[in-house]
Amino acid sequence: MKIRDSFSRAEIDDYLDEATVPIRLACHTPAGRLWMLSLWFQYRDGVFRCATGADADVVRYLEHDSSVAFEVSTNDPPYAGVRGSGTATVDPDPEKAVLRELLERYLDGTDSRLARSLLEKDRNEVTITVDPDVVYGWDFSERMADVVE
Repeated sequence: MKIRDSFSRAEIDDYLDEATVPIRLACHTPAGRLWMLSLWFQYRDGVFRCATGADADVVRYLEHDSSVAFEVSTNDPPYAGVRGSGTATVDPDPEKAVLRELLERYLDGTDSRLARSLLEKDRNEVTITVDPDVVYGWDFSERMADVVE
């Protein structure tokens, strides 16, 4: 993985460990159009792992073209984040292991109505793994110091 901009590899790892905003994932449709979606993620060992339904459009898109771009960034000032590009793979997750981990990360458990519906037995789940080629990190905290209280 090639690192660019203001974050070191350690800072990127720390930022992505702490970030609980979704990853914004961009890919191409089979018709060559751009497609973007937001997914919950976990970042471990230099790769992003996301979960989605096996019948989601993005699964078909990634099977056609595995090239992706991504961004994980704050929604409020001061802005900071990580963006880059890489390759995505899609694998079945019949036990919904990644989904369970993401439910713990984003919802603090599996007791909510949303979690129960996502974990239903008849729902087929996949894991999308994004292996970054290039990663850019940025932090505008100093630059925006006078606009944030």
